[in-house]
Amino acid sequence: MRGSLRPVSTAAPRRRPAIIDAAREMLERPLASYQLVLGSTALLLGLGLIMVLSASSVFAFTRYNGNSYAIIERQLIFAVAGLAAAYVAAQIPLALLRRLIRPFLIASVVLILATFIPGVGINVNGNRNWLPLAMGLRLQPSEFVKLALVLWIADLYARRQKQLDNPRLILTPMVPIAGGVAMLVVGQHDLGTSLVLFALIMGMLWVAGLPRKQMGGMFAGLFALLVVAVATSPDRVSRLLNFTNPAADPHGTGMQSIHSKMAFARGGFWGVGLGGSRQKWGSLPEAHTDFILSVIGEELGLLGTLVVLALFILFAVAGIRIATRTRDPFVHYTAAGITIWISVQAVINIGMVLGLLPVIGLPLPLISYGGSSLVVTLVAMGILINCAKTEPGARRALAAGRANRARGSVSRRR
Repeated sequence: MRGSLRPVSTAAPRRRPAIIDAAREMLERPLASYQLVLGSTALLLGLGLIMVLSASSVFAFTRYNGNSYAIIERQLIFAVAGLAAAYVAAQIPLALLRRLIRPFLIASVVLILATFIPGVGINVNGNRNWLPLAMGLRLQPSEFVKLALVLWIADLYARRQKQLDNPRLILTPMVPIAGGVAMLVVGQHDLGTSLVLFALIMGMLWVAGLPRKQMGGMFAGLFALLVVAVATSPDRVSRLLNFTNPAADPHGTGMQSIHSKMAFARGGFWGVGLGGSRQKWGSLPEAHTDFILSVIGEELGLLGTLVVLALFILFAVAGIRIATRTRDPFVHYTAAGITIWISVQAVINIGMVLGLLPVIGLPLPLISYGGSSLVVTLVAMGILINCAKTEPGARRALAAGRANRARGSVSRRR
């Protein structure tokens, strides 16, 4: 009897913090994912433009005859073009988008092949992955192929939704075609983009439900392929060997890693202030592109770095919500693919600048300088916003919001 008797607690039940209740209430709204994607994209883009101006001003002054704004002017042009394309992507009917996928993929592959033509492709830092445009601008076709593969795989799996219990239909023709495209990028010596494409392929196989045995075989094959890709390039081998001890070659392969850590150390928690970076004066190569997060850490401190991380986490949460809440198979795979691509690229870049991964050269989405990357990422965000409209109740909530704004506009005129 004694064991069945329990003292009656007189303490009041614990209440959840108000911030948790507010977050739960916000996430239950039909437009939560829509607003998270829109908000995180706007904040990352705005912060990116500010930091590109700060990180590139010294380099632009010396490179473009005293014009400190030359690089940010180009980035603004690409940002405007990307926002216009993102708006179209957010409004286009998904049925029409699916009809454009195959031509988009073919065009992207043709542009990649064009980079191998002597006198056409441009070699930058050992990577032959650029095509010339007007006014000294360049196009990087491998950036466009990321989005093209996401959409093509999503369309393929959506059409085979009821047959994906068969591993053969998951693997073919997705792996041969997507893997072949990724190998073209490997041929450009662009290991960073190649890693993102291979991660995208593996992620989509997992989302499609490929059994563990086949997934293990794919991982083993991918690992062997990456070993070969690294072993055949002396520069990659030296970077990998120097990764654990950058001080062994402080003026060569270890230079970026060392000065990146110096930037974070100098920034501390609060940072030295916007525009106050020392590393951007030439000590840190690629300060406005691949290593822009180091300048953020120096000028805005740990606090600014954590804001960037939080925004990418919010984006990932929104992408996962869209993929899991939608009833449309194409939207499910598209949202998952875009989330995998952007998240993996952000993780690789952040790990690289923190010294947790070898330096391979990869921009931070929406923040680093780079026209091709910025435009394609903005288009992907526009498509993700379009996908968010398919969540239960989202279109009804958008229509109600437009109606309320229209009524408010009429009443103000009166």
